[in-house]
Amino acid sequence: MTIILPDCSDGELAALALVGRQAAFAELVRRHQGWVFRLVRSHIGDGEEALDVTQASFVAAFAALNRYDAARPFQVWMSRIVINKCHDWRRRRAVRNFFSMALPLGEADDVADEAPLPDQAIGAEQQLAEAMKAIAALPASLKDTLILRTIDEKSEAETAEILGISQKAVETRLYRARARLAESLKKV
Repeated sequence: MTIILPDCSDGELAALALVGRQAAFAELVRRHQGWVFRLVRSHIGDGEEALDVTQASFVAAFAALNRYDAARPFQVWMSRIVINKCHDWRRRRAVRNFFSMALPLGEADDVADEAPLPDQAIGAEQQLAEAMKAIAALPASLKDTLILRTIDEKSEAETAEILGISQKAVETRLYRARARLAESLKKV
């Protein structure tokens, strides 16, 4: 009997991957890579880095596949892994930034400023970049909620389940995130 992988549920694919069917995990990646990349990019704002974090998220998911409960939605389980990988990336970046600032003055000239020059990147692309920076600067609890609710279009209940908080907490965090985002974008 031949198993048609695209017809399998996420739980069935996970079970097949656990017994050594690499194609089953490849199908899970194919099925979920789009929204995972969008979630990562929303968190960190850089497309190149988002590819690396997306790949790291799937590697971590494969390593933790034996802890996946097939009775629960794969997307909820995977979202938690993705958010954790985004937090890891942010911590590593903070350390790198700290050490880049610690260079001797003569070598500090080689450290590039990532901010665009005023005469570059105009129009809609510049506004998008500013919005992504403002979102990336939000505290993790507010950013996670904002991204899941508005960019990833999760319901309040789904967001609460992914983050392990109440629906009221989702509502409050979303309100605070939007207020901080509006304030940040006014300054730009």
